[in-house]
Amino acid sequence: MVMDIRKLFFKQTPPPPPPLEFDQPWRPVTWNDERNKDQMLDRLQKFQLRTTSVSQLRILVHGPVGAGKSSFITSINNALRGCNTAAALASSISGSSFTLKYKTYRFKKDLPGSYYPFVFNDIMGLESDHLQGVHSADIISILQGHIKEDYTFNPVSPLAKEKNKEYYNISPSLNDKVHCLVSVLRADNISLISDKVIKKLQTVREKATDMGIPQVIVMSMVDSVCPIVQRDLTKVYHSKKIKEKMQECSYRLGIPMNCIFPVQNYHEQITNNTDMDVLLLMALRNIIDFANDYVEDQAYTE
Repeated sequence: MVMDIRKLFFKQTPPPPPPLEFDQPWRPVTWNDERNKDQMLDRLQKFQLRTTSVSQLRILVHGPVGAGKSSFITSINNALRGCNTAAALASSISGSSFTLKYKTYRFKKDLPGSYYPFVFNDIMGLESDHLQGVHSADIISILQGHIKEDYTFNPVSPLAKEKNKEYYNISPSLNDKVHCLVSVLRADNISLISDKVIKKLQTVREKATDMGIPQVIVMSMVDSVCPIVQRDLTKVYHSKKIKEKMQECSYRLGIPMNCIFPVQNYHEQITNNTDMDVLLLMALRNIIDFANDYVEDQAYTE
């Protein structure tokens, strides 16, 4: 009874909310420094393959519909070129996949006719309905190098050599195969991805693992899940919410944290932002290094 009377006369102060950010960044980044960005660009400009077995590294970008796959490819091109580009067209309308064909994107260097020694492949998005979106069997065929450029995906029936010899590569070389698998997931939608889509992602990941192909998660739209990051992108590795989302990505797909890269894709901007470019180039640098290591190992064992 005494305690009840005290509660009436002494108003209890609620505990303060937990802080939204760590005191120190848990992944070091040099921000707001054009020199850091220029150093990464210079390294990419000078990047060379460590084997003559391939003419270019092949990076496959896949993920759920609306995750930002095409936008990520265009954003990489923006960061490399230092200007607004339209490399891989993306739709601003949510719903079904905007990408219907298997497309390859090259990235220009400064000199006319000069390109980086890596390409990105864009494909139709994954959907929970088994009659919609890219078929998992087609993604696995791409990993193996069996599908040719401009093949139009059929969600109901995956490509088979008996049915479509025009787009089926019977004897793929190492150059035709995928050298790094990139899964693009939206930071604001990870918890809402259906178990069916996760299962499709895991099926592809298991095959890539069997083939020894390195795998990376690009977590897009980081500005949409954390108000601190929305105000200041350089706080991305201070944010507890971003780390929580990255851990959820790791848990649901089984990919380690050091292979997960948060980015903010170009969407409304028409001029380059140094901090956005730094995150994009960090992701690209790791993707290319992983792919280069894989190709070198494959060339040695062949």
